[in-house]
Amino acid sequence: MSYSAPLPSFAAIVVAAGKGLRAGQDIPKQFASWRGKPVLRHSVETLSAAGADPLVVAIPPGFDELARKSLEGISRVEFVTGGATRQNSVSAALDLLAPHEPERVLIHDAARPELPQAIIERLLLALNDYTGAIPVLPVVDSLVVARGNVMAGSSDRESLRRVQTPQAFRFAAIHAAHRAWTGDATAGDDAQVLAANGGAVALVEGSETLRKLTFAEDFDG
Repeated sequence: MSYSAPLPSFAAIVVAAGKGLRAGQDIPKQFASWRGKPVLRHSVETLSAAGADPLVVAIPPGFDELARKSLEGISRVEFVTGGATRQNSVSAALDLLAPHEPERVLIHDAARPELPQAIIERLLLALNDYTGAIPVLPVVDSLVVARGNVMAGSSDRESLRRVQTPQAFRFAAIHAAHRAWTGDATAGDDAQVLAANGGAVALVEGSETLRKLTFAEDFDG
């Protein structure tokens, strides 16, 4: 894998601390085999090749040995034990990165193994003008508001976007936003955390390739 131009220096966090129970695997889905290697390894290899340094992987308690085996041979990887929620896990990873003082950080979910080079480039470029940047896709299906099993209204899909990862941030801003968060640590993603602390988040073009492995059938073929 090669890059057309030198990328700005950046650190990366790969969130792999969940249990992935819906995927129907014997082990958390991030360690299950997909296209010949562990799910987790795919995106970590891509980020490492792009120059992520350091690269922190948040893993579930008790899975240190399996995580290290899954990423054997990849340099500059550090591990941190994740928390009860995704937000807790990212906060722990940001704290681990803080002494390195990176200027930029990409935060990615391990369940999205295919990570196009163009996404990384677009996100890092957007940080020249914004505090954060996220890849998004348009909503192509009609949307309805549900009340139980009954349609209760419609929603304007033109103003909505599907959000993906990795998400890119100026490190100091996202670290401060996580520390400033009050209430339950249940934010759906890090862009929400940054926005809650007043940060501006740019939208860049995402990719259907960045699909999330969620169910058992995602591992077929």
